[in-house]
Amino acid sequence: MAQLWGGRFTKETDKLVYNFNASISFDKKFYRQDMEGSMAHVKMLAAAGILTEEERDDILKGIEGILADVESGKLAISDEYEDIHSFVEANLIDRIGDTGKKLHTGRSRNDQVALDMKLYTREELIAIRQEVFELIETCHSLMKEHVHTAMPGFTHLQKAQPVTLAHHIGAYMEMFKRDYDRLCDIYERMNYCPLGAGALAGTTYPLDREMTASLLGFYGPTLNSMDSVSDRDYVLELLSALSIIMMHLSRFCEEIILWNSNEYQFVEIDDAYSTGSSIMPQKKNPDIAELVRGKTGRVYGALMSLLTTMKGIPLAYNKDMQEDKELTFDAYDTVKGCLALFNGMLKTITFHPEIMERSAKHGFTNATDAADYLVNHGVPFRDAHGIVGRLVLYCIDKGISLDDMSLEEYKAISPVFEEDIYDAISLKTCIEKRNTIGAPGPEAMEKVIAFNEKWVEERRL
Repeated sequence: MAQLWGGRFTKETDKLVYNFNASISFDKKFYRQDMEGSMAHVKMLAAAGILTEEERDDILKGIEGILADVESGKLAISDEYEDIHSFVEANLIDRIGDTGKKLHTGRSRNDQVALDMKLYTREELIAIRQEVFELIETCHSLMKEHVHTAMPGFTHLQKAQPVTLAHHIGAYMEMFKRDYDRLCDIYERMNYCPLGAGALAGTTYPLDREMTASLLGFYGPTLNSMDSVSDRDYVLELLSALSIIMMHLSRFCEEIILWNSNEYQFVEIDDAYSTGSSIMPQKKNPDIAELVRGKTGRVYGALMSLLTTMKGIPLAYNKDMQEDKELTFDAYDTVKGCLALFNGMLKTITFHPEIMERSAKHGFTNATDAADYLVNHGVPFRDAHGIVGRLVLYCIDKGISLDDMSLEEYKAISPVFEEDIYDAISLKTCIEKRNTIGAPGPEAMEKVIAFNEKWVEERRL
């Protein structure tokens, strides 16, 4: 059992205890970050005069060799080591001798693992942010394409008022833009280097923490060594942001699942993102949308797990914090996969504008506009609301829409109605006259699309 400690102990750790304590099975995932951190640490130690240039070069060459062998598959990270740190150090000592034992000068596994986790999380955040940006670009493209594609808007899953597909997708674009900005905000707050904090109280070695931070792309060093080794706020913040992303994806998936159903037929999901039934040959199931919806709970679980782990931990580092990795790594992978798959599905989906428009026309989505017509002709809104309610009841009884009523039928309920009611309640008018910013009218939508165009260009990597 390869471990970095033992002088204080008089007998071997029980095998079951060792296995329970070990983290190599999951922290080997950030082997590259661990070695990058070690190389920066060694360069700083030499610059500070704690190591000689020859020692620095020997250690760097040794670590570079280990990294190359791991990435080529020549060297496997085996479970005989307690953690990734002991794997690297033991192999380094095997390769360069006692000089390798100087690698750990001026640091602890506590600040080392804090650094590894922060480096890994930072990389994952950047990768996830790029996936969100690509989804935003897809939404933006669809908005530009469907400014005039009419469809019903819903509240309580009941048809409410007419909107456009651009307006509906635009709602999700706003969500994803907020997701993107949240990730940027987390990056700004987390990008400080914990290496050099030691176990919890720093070190007596004259470390140049600013240099280490700079070598690793951080804005600077963290300012409290106790907080440095025990902080996992950045992981919690990212898991929270990822949970919100998954909630947004899940909502969008739910709508696509509904739109794809036989009852709606608003969309057809591409064959590449659908599956069939083992028994019913007619079925084409929206499995990818359903799986994304289902995996949302998995990401929520990672957030709640770490929140629960951290809630009772006193300063500074405690072994409980080893639980910050497995579910977190899984959440990162899950969100990246869901974003990529959802974006692919959305890009290839086929919309049916004629069915959407027909649905909007036959769901009384223009009822509010009929009431507004009466208000514009001097009828108090509350009275107008009641009159249009009677119109809707009449139409339901006759099996017709407001557009199908004759002027005589209108006048029988209220003499205020005239021939211009038909233009007032036409789907085209209902949409096009809604041009306050944020509304579905084409003038308003073009302004929003122009704003989004600028937003996308400013953030394009």
